[in-house]
Amino acid sequence: QVQLVESGGGLVQAGGSLRLSCAASGGTFSNYAMGWFRQAPGKEREFVAGISWSGLSTYYADSVKGRFTISRDNAKNTAYLQMNSLKPEDTAVYYCAADLFGSGDSKRFAYEYWGQGTQVTVSS
Repeated sequence: QVQLVESGGGLVQAGGSLRLSCAASGGTFSNYAMGWFRQAPGKEREFVAGISWSGLSTYYADSVKGRFTISRDNAKNTAYLQMNSLKPEDTAVYYCAADLFGSGDSKRFAYEYWGQGTQVTVSS
């Protein structure tokens, strides 16, 4: 059983930056693809970014390409989402998720484990 804990959310002005962290425990972190998803009020949970278990492949939603970067540090059992040039429409609860030997792509159903989420609010 893998446990995931997100941190790093908060309130930031438009144009600012935040770095989210996802600390994993209870499994072999390097065997899991990691994904970041987000859910705004009244909207479906959507894919933001993913990184394969090998770290060789990354995927991004079109809405965040060029602004967000996903990475992982297997020595620290942690995945990161660096978010730059934030916009008010990025406001949401951000969740990390883990998929055993996954590719890190956008298929939400492929991810077996989920964190509780961290709130990101971008003011205009």
